[in-house]
Amino acid sequence: MNHFLTYENWDEDEATAIMDEERDYFGILKWAYSQYNDKIIYACSFGAEGIVLIDLISKIKKDAKIIFLDTDLHFQETYDLIEEVKKRYPSLQVKMVRPKLTPLEQKDRYGDELWTREPNLCCYLRKIAPLEEALKDSVAWISGLRREQSPLRKNTQYINLDHKFKKIKICPLIHWTWDEIMTYIELNNLPYNPLHDQGYPSIGCAPCTRPIKENEDFRAGRWSGMAKTECGLHVN
Repeated sequence: MNHFLTYENWDEDEATAIMDEERDYFGILKWAYSQYNDKIIYACSFGAEGIVLIDLISKIKKDAKIIFLDTDLHFQETYDLIEEVKKRYPSLQVKMVRPKLTPLEQKDRYGDELWTREPNLCCYLRKIAPLEEALKDSVAWISGLRREQSPLRKNTQYINLDHKFKKIKICPLIHWTWDEIMTYIELNNLPYNPLHDQGYPSIGCAPCTRPIKENEDFRAGRWSGMAKTECGLHVN
């Protein structure tokens, strides 16, 4: 064992052994950066989980690569938070990754408000295709998925084989609860999106995100009223 773990030479037994040895979120993060160094990227949504991961990553690799999929349709609060994070962690390489089409070009080609008619196509154009391009030269990427978020995420592991992007996907926060996420932010006095205090546990593009109601799951506010709960980034 102990060969370089990639999508092409995936070894289930080795991945399990690594997870058993590292045991926790910080150990997995340290292993990921020692294994992949500059060949790993954190694709951050700048939600609460993202803020926790950025702080943890900064303790391991101060100049880590962080990307944000800027669809041009996010809340202003999200853009404001990104600027605040850049100032707090000046050594991190934070890059805004944008789609090939501007919102106006997309409107001209596909019609107005594509997200209301074909949300999967809109997500592909503005998120999936840009991430695929951004990950082109990487071996692995990091995600802030948590098992608590939805039934589709309950089987997420620390180390995952990502068939969509043909990469290794590292998910350090799988066992964290929402309360633990917010407690970490509070104890470390970290900036976070104020929309979280207004009933938005999951924050995506403004046209497709609403606050959740009592007893709804964490992602109920995404694409509300549609048969869709994921943008497609995390669906193999």
